[in-house]
Amino acid sequence: MNVKKNSLKAWILAARPKTLTGAAVPVMIGLALAWADCRDGGLPDAFSPVAALLCLLFAFVMQIDANLVNDYVDFVKGTDDRSTRLGPERACAQGWVSSRAMQVAIAVTTAVACAVGLPLVCFGGPWMLAVGALCVLFCFLYTTHLSYMGLGDVLVLLFFGLVPVCITYFLQLHTVTVQVVVASLACGLVIDALLLVNNFRDRDTDRQAGKRTLVVRIGATASLGCYLGVGVGACLMGLVFACNGHLMAFFLPLLYLLLHVLTFLKMKKIWQGRELNKCLGETARNIFIYGLLVAVGLLL
Repeated sequence: MNVKKNSLKAWILAARPKTLTGAAVPVMIGLALAWADCRDGGLPDAFSPVAALLCLLFAFVMQIDANLVNDYVDFVKGTDDRSTRLGPERACAQGWVSSRAMQVAIAVTTAVACAVGLPLVCFGGPWMLAVGALCVLFCFLYTTHLSYMGLGDVLVLLFFGLVPVCITYFLQLHTVTVQVVVASLACGLVIDALLLVNNFRDRDTDRQAGKRTLVVRIGATASLGCYLGVGVGACLMGLVFACNGHLMAFFLPLLYLLLHVLTFLKMKKIWQGRELNKCLGETARNIFIYGLLVAVGLLL
């Protein structure tokens, strides 16, 4: 790919816009839950569009920040080797963005995320500062340390499930229900499928680099089972919606499950190599469809 160094195209590629769906889905589900409860509780005026927009913007900027940190740190550590990399090309490794420019971009993006998140204190109180600080801290710790320890899947459940869904809901209604907690865990499982297929593809190079991901630890066959299981588990957890009167929020995501199973079968057939990037793209698509179906089901 012909990309001019530090050009706009280079920065767009470094930001990985396709990953923004993963950032949007937890917020989308949290907002749908909040709106449905405001409507059903006769409190439509309790829903704040400003807080909703800030949550979405914060999620987007933090996702971009995490992508830039991942790009830079993996390049410095030598994990992104142009000759052996199977995944999508990375900006620093390909020479599209200089190391110094990436350092500056990470600092700027982190500052922007803090600026966007700061007003949420007005809606959720001072402890939102602690939540924001944890998001920024683990944004860096994930790539620098925790992903090498095999804790990536746990962090996905926390920071793409529990934290964004529950906090988004809390900022609207100042409480968190059992339904919200279960929905957040289901969301985290769905998004973890993206990490699983990514690590499944990179299992050999990760093993050589000393990166002890869950896939490396449990092996390829068990990892395929985990991939299938997170989709099935998320849909089963959707029974909480049916128990709370949101039947469509349970039944509509079964369409997602069909797509998830088809991607699983494709992963099983391909098994290894760059062809698994097709499954990565399909998984990202499936995640967005899941979030959309849950949100629509809650709003109907």
